[in-house]
Amino acid sequence: MIIRGKDKGDTGIIKRVIRSQNRVIVEGKNLVKKHIKQGQGHEGGIFTVEAPLHASNVQVVDPVTGRACKVGVRYLEDGTKVRVSRGIGASGSIIPRPEILKIRTTPRPTVAGPKDTPMNIVLEKTYDAKTGKGMAEL
Repeated sequence: MIIRGKDKGDTGIIKRVIRSQNRVIVEGKNLVKKHIKQGQGHEGGIFTVEAPLHASNVQVVDPVTGRACKVGVRYLEDGTKVRVSRGIGASGSIIPRPEILKIRTTPRPTVAGPKDTPMNIVLEKTYDAKTGKGMAEL
């Protein structure tokens, strides 16, 4: 939901997130006229395009009440981390994580690099709490 600007109160789907500028593009909202000069391979004219909004001017919509809300984090009994709605008038219901947030721009590496610690060293037990073995002498 857009909370500031000429489209205040309107809801829409976020098409793109520009993290470097902290801005988002909402589908069909914040429309501006853009004058494009004719060039080789494309036609010129006046086009209507979606301009980016600052991230502070949009909020997530509560799935139960349909009002703008803040997003909090809670842990369920089984230990899974979920997003919940919070704020004044929020229902506290679970907000599902959208697909756009699940996509990583750079995939996690599957092969260990030269600066990665080998797994056998990571799993090596260097301190025993019962005997105090491995404790530094002070």
